[in-house]
Parts: sequence; structure tokens; C-alpha cells
Amino acid sequence: MPSGAAWKNLTANRQWLGILMMTAEINIQCSVHVTGITDTGRARDHNEDAIAWDAPHGLAMLADGMGGHNAGDVASRLCLETLNEVLQAALDKPRHLRPNKGMSKHATLVRRSVNKANTVIFDNAAVNPERKGMGTTLAMVLFYEDRAVVAHVGDSRVYRLRGGTLEQITADHSLVRELLEKGAISAEEAENNPYRHVITRAVGVRPRTVAEVQELEAQPGDVFLLCSDGLTDLVSDAVIEDTLVVAGGNWRCAAQRLIDLANNSGGRDNISVVIAALGGPC
Repeated sequence: MPSGAAWKNLTANRQWLGILMMTAEINIQCSVHVTGITDTGRARDHNEDAIAWDAPHGLAMLADGMGGHNAGDVASRLCLETLNEVLQAALDKPRHLRPNKGMSKHATLVRRSVNKANTVIFDNAAVNPERKGMGTTLAMVLFYEDRAVVAHVGDSRVYRLRGGTLEQITADHSLVRELLEKGAISAEEAENNPYRHVITRAVGVRPRTVAEVQELEAQPGDVFLLCSDGLTDLVSDAVIEDTLVVAGGNWRCAAQRLIDLANNSGGRDNISVVIAALGGPC
């Protein structure tokens, strides 16, 4: 695992209940404050989520692992470690970055990094039969200059709070979302559909995956929330928005409050959140 103060990794196999926070300047244009927490929840006996960030490089990540024999925590950990390793090495030598197929240099780098993580997880499962089929979701943001590159695979989400309004940036890669878009089920039916946790994309399950990558304008005051479905299955977007707004910039308290809300509603799954808040010009 990469070492150094810049790398904060809260691995999936630890029942970690504390909060770390980090602040850094990015490309001398803004400051980013990152905090996160991962919790086992009340129904599971181990945690297969992982969260990590590297604030000096403008990176925040979250993964929700899956697989038998506790292989989910291996997948989520391998995913974030690989992403950090590839991204850190490339960002330390930015002159080598290249755009590709209409994507910016940083968006291209993110896609390449996810592809590498997919290969690492898939190859690990190939030589460890007990881990066959393991994989993970992914939600991540890479900040640079006045931009935010958002990437996701599966149903872990990225939200943005701007001007007191919460917006879901990512769209779940899930069977229920596909059925909803086709008009096969209603929004009410989707909430209780028995297949609502079936995802249509993952990192590491197959030889290749396709990350959905988008690039957004980032402004001072923006707050990005990364979260696993352990939060969004139990806490509505309206409540999440209210929690972030009333936090008044105390992101430590906001993260803990979101975890508590999910646990107080049953805590059926592992629950993870990462909050990245952009400050003003440095």
C-alpha cells in the first residue's frame, strides 16, 4: 500500500468507527477538505466497504465490495489501492498525461486507472479460487484546477451540494434503474423491488468493465458526497440534503450524522460516506 501522510485508507476489513480529515491545496486554485467514515452497520458481521482519499492530489474514493468468503473486502481494498497507486504516479508527472477520444487528460487517466483496478481484482480472483466472482462498486472524484472528474461503477453514488441544493451526479448501474427507465416498473415499485440490489456493472467481476466518467465545473463552496447504498437505501435524498446544509461546514459532524441516520433506520448494510468540500481560492 502506498505510504505517507497524503494517503488515508480506511480498509474494508476493519470495523472503523472514527473519522479522519485532511485539507490540501490543489493546483493553487482552491482548497479541498476531505473527511469520511465507514461503518459495519447493525446487521452485518464484517465490513466490505472501503474508503480512501489523497487530498494533495485531489482524490476521494469509495468502494462497496461483494463476493463470498469475505472476498468483498479484498476487492474493495484492491480497487482503491490500485487506483491510488496509478493516479498518484501519473499526477506526480503531469506532463505525461494525454487526452483521448474527446476526454480531457484527467478524465482519460481516471478511466485508465479504473481499467487497471479491474484487471488487478480479476487476476487476483483467478489465482485464488475462493475469491472467484469477487468485485466491487466504485464512486470517485478527482479534482484539478476548477474541474471535478466523477467516475462510478455500480450503485455507489456521488452527489453535489451547491447553494443548498443536493443533486445526484451519478446514475445507478442497476437492474431496477433499467426497468424504471424502460417504464416496466413505477418509482413506487422500484423502492421495494426484490432485484433493487442487482447491479449491472462492477469492478473486477469480468475481464473488462466500463466506468461512467463525467467532468464537471467545480466551484468554491461545492460539497461532494460519495456514499454506498447502505446510506441511500435507508436515508432519503431530502434528509441527506438537510443534514449537509444544517452542518454549516462541520463535515465531521455531517458524516457521523449520516451514519447514525442509517443505523437508526436499521443499518441493514455496511454504510460509508466521504465528504469533499471545496474552499475558496488559495
